[in-house]
Amino acid sequence: MPAWSWVVIAAVVVILVALAVIVALSKNRRKRTERLKEHFGPEYERAVGETGDQSAAEKELVARQRNRQKLDIVALGPESRARYAEHWRAVQTAFVDNPSSSVGDADRLVTEVMRERGYPIDDFDQRAADISVDHPDVVEHYRSAHVLHLAQERGDIGTEAQLRRSSTTARSLRSCLRTISRPITTGQRRRGHDNPRRADQHHYDTDRG
Repeated sequence: MPAWSWVVIAAVVVILVALAVIVALSKNRRKRTERLKEHFGPEYERAVGETGDQSAAEKELVARQRNRQKLDIVALGPESRARYAEHWRAVQTAFVDNPSSSVGDADRLVTEVMRERGYPIDDFDQRAADISVDHPDVVEHYRSAHVLHLAQERGDIGTEAQLRRSSTTARSLRSCLRTISRPITTGQRRRGHDNPRRADQHHYDTDRG
């Protein structure tokens, strides 16, 4: 066989291998995109909107998951659940007379629960990122509530608007608190989002009583 024939064959093989690699990479990217969209839901679109680039957003979300896997998140014990439930009832009662202060108390209560469960709490953006991995359905409520709390502290909103928004925010924080107080589900543990040795089967409901 002439030498040029071997060159042609080698070139064809290289092209076929390159195409196979491209197809495989494309397939893997699609699977990763589908997996991230399914897990993060609206948080996926938010990340894309913030970065302005799908690839960069996906890298950010994957980085969140990897960082979360390093954390040792534990379930709340019965005494802690009872204490936080009582604290939440006090916040709800105080909300009628002082909604602005109560939103701040609720925001701090969420932070306390996160601290006890093992989430880093020094930086708000990191707290939100960690919550978005375990609880993507409530993280936007948490962000909105925190923004309102800061606006109230600065006096950036009027009394009427403050009352209206505080009511909505209190409900959002209630949902967030109830969700993050629960042990991570079995499905989440399979995806590496919790430590199965430390979780229990109890759910903490902040609406009790």
